[in-house]
Amino acid sequence: MLSAVEIALEAGAPSKTHILNVLHRLIDNKPAPAPVTSPQALKLAVEPQADVLRYDRLREVRHAS
Repeated sequence: MLSAVEIALEAGAPSKTHILNVLHRLIDNKPAPAPVTSPQALKLAVEPQADVLRYDRLREVRHAS
């Protein structure tokens, strides 16, 4: 258990779920998965902005049931 907590702390994600995941991997002798890096194409070029008025308009529309 201490090893799982130490590994989770080193990874910077000391949550209960992550610690349990690491613990199960240690028990099953499975290696840690390789880190996933996203390609540059998947990064946002323009940050989305909330359009509250649009959401209000969508709620007012009566859809056929």
